[in-house]
Amino acid sequence: MTLSPAHISEIICTRISHDLIGNIGAVSNAVELLDEGDMDFMDDIRSILHLSSSVLSARLKFFRMAFGLNNSNLENAGTIRQTCNDYLQTIGNQSSALQLDLSLDSTVLGRMSMLTVMILADTAVKGGNLCVVASDTQISARFEAERYATEKVKTIAALTQGILPDNLAFFAPGIYLFALASAAKMPVKVSGDDNGWNLNIG
Repeated sequence: MTLSPAHISEIICTRISHDLIGNIGAVSNAVELLDEGDMDFMDDIRSILHLSSSVLSARLKFFRMAFGLNNSNLENAGTIRQTCNDYLQTIGNQSSALQLDLSLDSTVLGRMSMLTVMILADTAVKGGNLCVVASDTQISARFEAERYATEKVKTIAALTQGILPDNLAFFAPGIYLFALASAAKMPVKVSGDDNGWNLNIG
């Protein structure tokens, strides 16, 4: 089944909203506590605002580059790498255990590389190692971990065959990435083993 650009936009917006709403709610709660003027909660308020603003800033920058219009940041390998690392640090309990090795021989596929990082991270259970190597014509990626979400990987593999899951929003990065790959006539292959899984594009 082929999704229209409008439908893909809806799916992406839903995923982005889901990934931001929790921290936006935390900021709102902290503001309410400030309005009540109870100084006993000041340390908690500072902590909430610091953490939530950091997460929101990192995720917004990542989403703007990965899903937004082209900008100069996508032409800088160092910025792409740092933005991806900052994003991974926002992923809950997995943050300290997710390690990224991102090699960009070219930034031509910078956006697709960022989406690849997001897809790999979405399959983490308790951390792991993400390795992404991109040239101007292909991306080779692997996620290695003692445990990973094999059912999610099966769904990602099915996406490459045009089989859509029930939870479209969760798989928005894959849906968008594979649409970009299809438009560029780049084949996509997903494979897995006991220690991890691979995503190859081009």
